[in-house]
Amino acid sequence: MKIDHDAMVLVADGRKLLFFRNKGDRASPQLEAEEVRLQENPSHLEQASDKAGKASSTGTSSGTMGENDFHELEEQRFAAEAADLLKRRAFAQDYEKLVIVAPPAALGEMRKHLHKEVQDRLVAEIAKDLTNHPVREIEKLIAAV
Repeated sequence: MKIDHDAMVLVADGRKLLFFRNKGDRASPQLEAEEVRLQENPSHLEQASDKAGKASSTGTSSGTMGENDFHELEEQRFAAEAADLLKRRAFAQDYEKLVIVAPPAALGEMRKHLHKEVQDRLVAEIAKDLTNHPVREIEKLIAAV
């Protein structure tokens, strides 16, 4: 994939956002980090403070109520925050073209929250988890798409 000069590239997962700007050209992308955001998100077991409750209603047998997956809820909230940050940057005219790289689940959650201003600037989505890859490897993997 060719990435225009000055295009914004967001590489994200459920806990990390990496904002890059292409300082190179379409033939030779050079991603430069602009911002990194990390969120602590321990496993569900570490976050759950109590076991699932018991439902008790008269006239019915009691059963276990479903337990929220706090880790997953935090990842969904983080995706919504990423979409909001993209919206604010779009309104500030911070970028004209955007590429989002995220694992399929995070990308799907982010899509639910993308504002029209962001959607209008979105030129590509790549469903891969590249948050823990070196920048040079990210450039190569994006270029190969």
